[in-house]
Amino acid sequence: MADYSKDELLQLIKRFGAYLTVKMSNLFSISLDNLDTQSIGALAGLAIAILFTWRLLRSTSGAQRRQPKRQATTPSSSSVVSTHSNANLTFSGDLSSEDSRAQNVIDEFFQPIKPTLGQIVRQKLSEGRKVTCRLLGVVLEETSPEELQKQATVRSSVLEVLLEITKFCDLYLMERVLDDESEKKVLTALEDAGVFTSGGLVKDKVLFCSIENGRTSFVRQLEPDWHVDSNPEIVYQLARFIKYQLHISPIKPERTAANVFSSPSLEQFFGSI
Repeated sequence: MADYSKDELLQLIKRFGAYLTVKMSNLFSISLDNLDTQSIGALAGLAIAILFTWRLLRSTSGAQRRQPKRQATTPSSSSVVSTHSNANLTFSGDLSSEDSRAQNVIDEFFQPIKPTLGQIVRQKLSEGRKVTCRLLGVVLEETSPEELQKQATVRSSVLEVLLEITKFCDLYLMERVLDDESEKKVLTALEDAGVFTSGGLVKDKVLFCSIENGRTSFVRQLEPDWHVDSNPEIVYQLARFIKYQLHISPIKPERTAANVFSSPSLEQFFGSI
């Protein structure tokens, strides 16, 4: 009986060790620089799970040591077989139940942690610190300078991503306009949408030009880590000078360079919709 109990406990410890090894390897594959509140919570959960399992094993071992001694009288052979069999079944059942409880506790603490939008943005931008982005068709509903003469409307679906980028990136927005009134409409639309309230973007970082290639000049002077544009010609021209580019296009274009990515929209690139 004692040997059987030790074997069962040894198997439990081995199973737990293997299970914990897998969980630890998944957890610590995350860079320490990227640890956030949720990751720290997972580490705390690990400590609690280890403590819980240690106490569980200790209580099981103690219960085995505290079992009452058999009476001196010798029972019949059939009684001995019956008692031994029942004891084995009871111990095996308890062990299985406690093993399951320990694994359930560990599973609860090691549920997959869904990354926040901020974490996704940083990962997708490869920790880039400066981003330039055109307005038409990316941030604004309008797709041509002529439409801006009538109105300017910030796309509601892109707003959350845009604000997240401004939290850790130096963001510049730029566009070609036909007159001063268009500039005012764009700035008013951005202000009404709350783009300037986060503190990461100011009006001086919204740039306007009168020709399409003026945007190319802005980007080359600013030397960003990323540029976002919907004009394939500008994307092609800048491919040699900018580290990464995101080409916004409703139809997936042919990839012109290894450093050029494509997406139907800015928010879809970050998986926020």
